[in-house]
Amino acid sequence: MSKKLPKTEVQKQINEFFSDIKDKTPKQIKKIKKLAMRNSIQLKELRKKFCKKCYSVYRNPKIRIKNKMKSVICKNCNRVNRWRMK
Repeated sequence: MSKKLPKTEVQKQINEFFSDIKDKTPKQIKKIKKLAMRNSIQLKELRKKFCKKCYSVYRNPKIRIKNKMKSVICKNCNRVNRWRMK
């Protein structure tokens, strides 16, 4: 059984993880996302650094902008992720 960490420590752990995300595996990303979900912490802008489907880090993705929508195409699984631009 694991100990429950305080929310501030979990937030530090998440920020530290995303500070150098380029060398992370999809398994590690999935684990940190579940940690954030378990502690009700929103990833906000950090969630845009990896694919929603395969959890791989975006490396040179195809980006399209049209009608205030940003489309990012994952090179790994060809999934199109869309976000509204402000």
